[in-house]
Amino acid sequence: MRVALFTDTYLPDVNGVAKTLGRWVQFLQSRDVKCKVFAPLSDSADELGISIVERFYSIPFLLYPECRMAIPNPIQFNKSLKAFAPNLIHVATPFNLGLTGLHYAKKHNVPIVASYHTHFDQYLSYYKLQWMEPMLWKYMLWFHQECQKIYVPSESTLLHLQDKGLKRMEIWSRGVQEDLFSPIVDHAQVWKQYGINPDRFIILFVGRLAPEKSMDVLLQTFHSLTDRIRAEAHLVITGDGPLYQPLLEEYGERPDITFTGFKQGRELSDLYAAADVFLFPSATETFGNVILEAMASGTAVIGSAAGGVKDTIHHNQNGLLCTPGNITEFVNAVELLYHNEGQRIEISEAGRAYSLHQSWEQIFSRLYDSYLSVLSESASLTVEDRAVMK
Repeated sequence: MRVALFTDTYLPDVNGVAKTLGRWVQFLQSRDVKCKVFAPLSDSADELGISIVERFYSIPFLLYPECRMAIPNPIQFNKSLKAFAPNLIHVATPFNLGLTGLHYAKKHNVPIVASYHTHFDQYLSYYKLQWMEPMLWKYMLWFHQECQKIYVPSESTLLHLQDKGLKRMEIWSRGVQEDLFSPIVDHAQVWKQYGINPDRFIILFVGRLAPEKSMDVLLQTFHSLTDRIRAEAHLVITGDGPLYQPLLEEYGERPDITFTGFKQGRELSDLYAAADVFLFPSATETFGNVILEAMASGTAVIGSAAGGVKDTIHHNQNGLLCTPGNITEFVNAVELLYHNEGQRIEISEAGRAYSLHQSWEQIFSRLYDSYLSVLSESASLTVEDRAVMK
């Protein structure tokens, strides 16, 4: 099998899409699948030694500046694809690079699949661009009509896209890195690094600091807690994004709010595990990787009953769900877990148990089998692919 992956975000970019695609390519390589990734230019790419990635000049994407829109060089592109000769094309984003991959697949009769990662339609209202939604969906339907499969991360996303008219969808869920995210941590030592009293009731948020992540709901919830709880609580906000500087300027001097900036690896897993509650009010997630990471870290989670988050959180079992944007419900959920340590522990233990069943190996194996079925249906199997299926 020879797979060409087209994406507008890839390692070393740090976001859920880039990390997931990076893991997927590593899995394919472990199965001796030949891979070629076409992605935007990245200053750090050479540091990773990723020889399989072809980079192109790019510009920031309006709705998600961290995701860049590549401007392919036709000569470079055609030369690389001709030399690689893929027998399966996977487009992970529907913009410039995805269009290039789609055009090549149609011209050379190569089977093509797509993966859907981001609800850009739901971002539009946060940037006062909701008038663009009809045009966006018209384009999305056109773009995906040639795809043999469209991989979506959750049941909620599948239903959302079905309502919009997309077909031939299949769920490609997400896993968690069990060797990184765990409940084992020295709480006092973690918070000492940030000058936070470890005896505080610590509420953690992790994610991109942007309007579509409902940062306003997060802060209003914290400010609306009772005086008694507020006196003992501390809000920790981890992440970067367009709202980082404005929020830092407004709340950075507050003694009960701490901005850690962007964290990853062990620093991030320690923050998850050391917190009392993970509060994530975003209503625009296709999956919500951070929810699973918090669960694996043994921390009780509170999220919005929307998108992929509601597929992961089972209310009053492995977490608590609140109506999107309903400050009263979020406040009640935080105060419930503050007053009921036993319930908080039960929820965190249930979340941890749930996360341990979300194995990347199983998830990727199912996607790999789906790749093979697409190749089989299109009669593009190589001798090696046929041997694998036997």
